[in-house]
Amino acid sequence: MTQQERILKYLKSGRILTRLNSWTMLGVIESPARISELRSKGHIINTRMIEVKNRFGEKVRVAEWTM
Repeated sequence: MTQQERILKYLKSGRILTRLNSWTMLGVIESPARISELRSKGHIINTRMIEVKNRFGEKVRVAEWTM
C-alpha cells in the first residue's frame, strides 16, 4: 500500500490527520506533499489550522485534514 493509499484510507474512515500523527499512525513524514498529490487527483480534503503546543511549550499552528 502506498503512502497516498494509507492516508486516503485513514481519512475516509472519519479520522483526523495532522503532520504530527501521520508519522506515528501511518509512517508518513511528508504528509503535506501526499495531501497535495491526493487533491491533484480530485480528492476533496478539508484543512483547518489548529493551535497546539510543541515540546517546548510554545504555541504553534498545524494543519488538520479531514474528509
